[in-house]
Amino acid sequence: MSPRPPFQIAVLLSGNGTSLENLFEHMDRGDVPGEVAVVIASKEKAFGLERARQRGVPAIAVPRAKYKDIGSFNDALHEALEGYAVDLVALLGFLSLFELRGQYEGRVLNVHPALIPAFSGQGFYGQKVHEAVLASGVKVTGATVHFVNEQYDRGPILAQEAVPVAENDSAQ
Repeated sequence: MSPRPPFQIAVLLSGNGTSLENLFEHMDRGDVPGEVAVVIASKEKAFGLERARQRGVPAIAVPRAKYKDIGSFNDALHEALEGYAVDLVALLGFLSLFELRGQYEGRVLNVHPALIPAFSGQGFYGQKVHEAVLASGVKVTGATVHFVNEQYDRGPILAQEAVPVAENDSAQ
């Protein structure tokens, strides 16, 4: 009986790749039984691509700005994914809608920096979420991991973790 190959993960990101680095660190410790097969960024200069290259992981830029609409952008994303037999797609700081197209249902996760359904949906990402949290005056925020569907931040929730908002917190 041959050993099962590691769980293959594609990571889609748009920026620095801090969540990607966190994933790599968990894999290094053996906490996540898988490997990153490919990293795809929606921005050519996303530092997450460099983080992937430093780990020997294929890093591909599919710049959202080069496509006239979300459909043609997703055509390019799906084409980039075709060469990799991935078990899971992880959206880690990915700022665009990823269309499942009947191929990835139940296999795409998103990490969102708030307790969905609060501070979520189109336009709520990264620091913008934290600014909205502070402006609203809420005393608790957190993070959510959820399955992706065809709408921003509306798929079934897998996990949430709440954290208090302190008086001296900043969006950073």
